[in-house]
Amino acid sequence: MDNKMQARKHVAHPKLAMVSMLLGAFVGMFSETSLNIALPKLMAAFQINTATVQWLVTGYMLIIGIILPLSSIITKWFTTRQVIIFALIDFIVGACISAMAGSFAILLVGRMIQGIGTGLILPLMFAVVMQIFSPKKIGAVMGMCALVIMFAPAIGPTLTGLVLAKLSWRWIFWLFVPFLAIALIFAITSLENVGDVTRPHVDVLSIIESAVGCSGIVIGASLSSRDGWLSVPVLGALIIGIVVLILYVHRQLNIATPILNLKIFKIPAFAVGSSLVMLDFGIILSTMYLLPMYYQNGLLLPVALTGLVMLPGGVINAITSAFAGRLYDSVGAKRPAMLGFIIALVGGLMLAFTSAESSIVYVVIAHIILMIGCPLAMSPSQTSALNALSGMESGDGSTIMNTMQQVVGALSTALATSCLALGSKAATGSSAVRFTNGFHYGIYFAIVLIVIAILLTFKMQDQRNEKLD
Repeated sequence: MDNKMQARKHVAHPKLAMVSMLLGAFVGMFSETSLNIALPKLMAAFQINTATVQWLVTGYMLIIGIILPLSSIITKWFTTRQVIIFALIDFIVGACISAMAGSFAILLVGRMIQGIGTGLILPLMFAVVMQIFSPKKIGAVMGMCALVIMFAPAIGPTLTGLVLAKLSWRWIFWLFVPFLAIALIFAITSLENVGDVTRPHVDVLSIIESAVGCSGIVIGASLSSRDGWLSVPVLGALIIGIVVLILYVHRQLNIATPILNLKIFKIPAFAVGSSLVMLDFGIILSTMYLLPMYYQNGLLLPVALTGLVMLPGGVINAITSAFAGRLYDSVGAKRPAMLGFIIALVGGLMLAFTSAESSIVYVVIAHIILMIGCPLAMSPSQTSALNALSGMESGDGSTIMNTMQQVVGALSTALATSCLALGSKAATGSSAVRFTNGFHYGIYFAIVLIVIAILLTFKMQDQRNEKLD
């Protein structure tokens, strides 16, 4: 019994060991949304159009989507310490290149270099948690990690808006550097290796299939809002991505040393928990994408005020994320996840009943309710999924979930954009009224995801309680 309550790997200072990864993940996820509010300034600075500037977002997610599936094999060739130190240095270099960029091409290169660092840190952070903390503490620590993953992108637009009110867009990147430098110091002084460096055979064809497959889906989804889902570039990219990913999955299931152990999907708790995480992430990204635009184009708020009214939801998101992790330790995953999605449904329905004359307070309350529900379901679902795995499987599970989050993020944002355009065209009246109708269509898409998630929670099993029994 005592052995079951001990950490899988002993490190001298587990909390200090996590600081470097938590800071790195925070900056990485903050970076994923922080540029959205700065895109108009960047378009003016470099004299480029919307289709071009969007590659700062797409390119970043694309690189993360390519690197994430490779992180499992990388951690089997290099120590935890080596990977994290490299990732942090890489991010610092990318941020400096972006901050000093004299052309859009250089800015994009710096941005994509940053994506490499984020793609390495995210999955390793969750895998390390499962190794260095005892089972009774895993829920709380995973809650802290979920806080980082969900709070950082939530406050990105708010903090960026405040920076841009006084400083140049270059300071967005310069502000990353101090946090990353502190993370690097902790990685050098406090991080120990917790993985097993086995140096297995590297299947080059699997790496190519993974990169092409993820790239095809992310590029296709990103281009859909500009060219339409039925356009040749979008269909071509999506078909190539899906076909190549099918070949990739088939190869991983049949070769002796796969890049990613997809057989863990045969474990019911992991399959259900990871699916709930994907749905939750899709709900969050689609609504967080739609809400700032609704504030500006539906309720006609200025950009600075939009950033401020988004802040309460972000703060509540953070508080709930930490609290939800502790809930898993006491009551398991099923009840918090089910309750979380039901609360999220209430928030989604409230947003569906907004209008161009809705009170700002009403919309903020709806956002807060949504940000209570989504993180309440996220952390227990994620912990349930990873806790069903053992040893090296934890690294594969973390990598799979983080990779799918990037793909789901691109797809959900693209689908929300398509719904927004469809709803706007279906309405008549002022531009604010038409946009609000489009916003409703996008929220309907999020509500569908919430309902699917609620139904899926009935298949959850509180394996934590079963293990303790």
